[in-house]
Amino acid sequence: MTIATEQALSGLRDLSMIKWYVIPLLAIVCYIYAREIKEARQRTNWDAVLAGLTIFGVDFFNETWNGWVMYLTQRSAFWTTPGDTALRTMVGWNIEIMFMFLILGIIYYHTLSESKNEKILGLPEKWFWAIGYSAFCVFVECLLNIGGQLVWEYPFWNLSFKGIWLIFLIGYFHFFCFAILVISLKSLKSKIITVGIIYTVPVLMNILALGLWGWRY
Repeated sequence: MTIATEQALSGLRDLSMIKWYVIPLLAIVCYIYAREIKEARQRTNWDAVLAGLTIFGVDFFNETWNGWVMYLTQRSAFWTTPGDTALRTMVGWNIEIMFMFLILGIIYYHTLSESKNEKILGLPEKWFWAIGYSAFCVFVECLLNIGGQLVWEYPFWNLSFKGIWLIFLIGYFHFFCFAILVISLKSLKSKIITVGIIYTVPVLMNILALGLWGWRY
């Protein structure tokens, strides 16, 4: 295994690593969802909450298959997070990343206007902002990689032109595609079912991994 992988596995899901700043961050995330749920009840529009849950769910899937890559190769995941953290939950996931993705979908939703026909630079605004936010996330990820907080091991997943496009498409853009899919569905029931499927896949993958490997990623 690479040095970064060994470092990422060190202290994995070790509750003794938890730091006090997790508490106010958790409170902020809970406050945001409490406000969104209150507004959703008043307006009977749950799209903001569902967008938040959707993007977090897709990230949960991403981190799960990334962990599978690490275990199956016994070398490295596509990305690892060996740096300092309040809690490392998977080899490429930590509590700080989780909090961020829990609210990213809500931020994205509130960037959209009320009009469904709004366009920016000739693109429907939902796709314009999906591209924009994905590009910004890739930019931040590059900074984290340069700083050694997020390590990429494979030559096709790096700072090269082709690597950046792959990170853009697989790392972030499809998060927003799923969010657009969910909020574009007509009935609340179909939206909830879709979000449920998004979570069911990584949950089953992790249960399978727990049975096969003891969930060591």
